[in-house]
Amino acid sequence: MRISLVCIGKTDDKEITSLISYYLTRLPKHWNFEIIEIPDVKNAKNLSSDLLKKEESKLFLNQIDKNDLVILLDEKGKQFTSREFSQKIDSWMNSSVKKVHILIGGAYGFSDEIYSRANEKMSLSKMTFTHQMIRLFIVEQLYRADQILQGKPYHND
Repeated sequence: MRISLVCIGKTDDKEITSLISYYLTRLPKHWNFEIIEIPDVKNAKNLSSDLLKKEESKLFLNQIDKNDLVILLDEKGKQFTSREFSQKIDSWMNSSVKKVHILIGGAYGFSDEIYSRANEKMSLSKMTFTHQMIRLFIVEQLYRADQILQGKPYHND
């Protein structure tokens, strides 16, 4: 199985980048995890929010094949405990899912086209976080899920 985190723009905060790297080295190799950073849309400041979401959707869809599983990180998505998230990953592995793409939208979220393509929406919190911090949170949760699935003591209930 291959898991990718697909997001708009780069993480420019060195502390967050360092923490992401810390967890990346600990993720299981069989997940073939990668972060795909799509370049920001050119002239984004001159576009309406709807047009910007449309342009970003084209870039997202270029990364996705028709059989891939697409999970949107979205404030209106379902919230999971860490254990529930680990079970979700386990079910993906057991159902022979080949590619899972976890998408972080731009500043205005996703276009209707991306919502239509998504298999599921997931929320990490009812609070709003920077897109850079969300990258760290999801990578840490992936590591935590792996530790839970292995029965290691990283996660405490």
